[in-house]
Amino acid sequence: MNKQTIVINGRVLTIEEVCALAEKNQSIQLSDHTDFVKRIDKGAEFIDKLLQEEGCVYGVTTGYGDSCTTSIPLKNVDDLPKHLYTFHGCGLGKHFDNQQTRAILAVRLNSLAQGFSGVRYQLLQQITRLLQQDILPLIPEEGSVGASGDLTPLSYLAAALAGERDVFFQNKKQLTKEVFKQLNIVPLTLKPKEGLAIMNGTAVMTAVACLAFRRAEYLSQLCTRITSLASVALKGNAYHFDEKLFSVKPHHGQISVAKRIREDLLLATEAPRNDSRLQDRYSLRCAPHVIGVMEDTLPWFRQFIENELNSANDNPIIDAEGEHVLHGGHFYGGHIAFAMDSMKIAVANLADLMDRQMAQLMDTKFNHGLPANLSGAKKDQAMLNHGFKAIQIAVSSWTAEALKNTMPASVFSRSTECHNQDKVSMGTIAARDCVRILELTEQVAAATLIAVVQGVELRGQQEILSPNLQKTIKQVRDEIKFLETDRAMEQELRLCIQLIRKRHWSLYD
Repeated sequence: MNKQTIVINGRVLTIEEVCALAEKNQSIQLSDHTDFVKRIDKGAEFIDKLLQEEGCVYGVTTGYGDSCTTSIPLKNVDDLPKHLYTFHGCGLGKHFDNQQTRAILAVRLNSLAQGFSGVRYQLLQQITRLLQQDILPLIPEEGSVGASGDLTPLSYLAAALAGERDVFFQNKKQLTKEVFKQLNIVPLTLKPKEGLAIMNGTAVMTAVACLAFRRAEYLSQLCTRITSLASVALKGNAYHFDEKLFSVKPHHGQISVAKRIREDLLLATEAPRNDSRLQDRYSLRCAPHVIGVMEDTLPWFRQFIENELNSANDNPIIDAEGEHVLHGGHFYGGHIAFAMDSMKIAVANLADLMDRQMAQLMDTKFNHGLPANLSGAKKDQAMLNHGFKAIQIAVSSWTAEALKNTMPASVFSRSTECHNQDKVSMGTIAARDCVRILELTEQVAAATLIAVVQGVELRGQQEILSPNLQKTIKQVRDEIKFLETDRAMEQELRLCIQLIRKRHWSLYD
């Protein structure tokens, strides 16, 4: 099947489209419509006009940041962008992975396509070319304070456009200049405002946020399905999810989660009753309230992320139509920082919920008749086998680490750059923290999913379960067999994690 093509022309781009480009599920094309090309080039032409009139433009005829009082002679103006991306080549840490890098390129391209950054259409073509050829700049994760934008990481994009530094191409690290030579790509010499336009924005944190959103959205659904299975395995009271009960506390996300669980459990709502146990522990009874927080925050996460994604967020803003240069602070990543700090708390609470459900499943004092540690061993082998004992310990470890990382990054603003950048967002650190918590929570979900399927099977009578639950059990068993005698589970856990990250299992419409 042919991939659909996403056209970049200044229109609104969605989180899903960024993720599709990052995952190579859709291709990209830059609009060549005459009006769009003229609108983009008009900003660069206005900058040229100002230079001819010897106007003063920040970052064009001045130094950067605290050095804005330093005037740059016109004969040296063309050298300034190269100096900008060169001295910012100090990133450290791991490199962003291929998906994240594609997302970064797509987000920066979309921002520049808004037409308020004073760059040439030719620059947009060069970024598009990198995406189309899958030439990915090697961008270190560490070095941004999130205002004045993602300067250091985005310097690696600017340098790559000019044929410098390293890229990942055809499954290996290569010199950009060698790849360009091989593909007959002409390195771009950046014009006066273009280095600043590429680097002085929120593309890195926003790209990571787009990918984080999709993972969080799927984890919320997976945690709901795991809760349904846990309720079956633990012989829970299904009427904790009664429709009337949730109508009196009408948080929309919470109501939606309870509805999904009711459908999973085939709960008849017209004649409510209590099961043999009046009240389950909170990790079952309050699961819709925990997961519902995530469900209720997803819409405003989307609003924050997509507003940033479709904004011009460098400085200065170039209004070519009105011939204004507007100096401001749109590079400040406060909205993404707040969204990521909030998302990581909501995600970590999912990990904590599943960790508590896992603890109930293991312990004969609380699991209502299941074998200790969900062991599937035959009676004559029971004393030798330990079931999910070690996995439960690991789940506790991953959960603790996730919870530890929930400290908001945005409150750790540091005054930097001679106190010019005296209040910064820390948005990129918040986004990276969120990714780590997502990784840990996916690990918790993988382990808990395998365990809870085992618990349901140990109860028996799977044939009377809802189609939803039967489908999930079958899908898990297609990949991971029942744990009867002790075996090393690492590879099966890793497989399950990968399937979760690929959103392999469809859950709720």
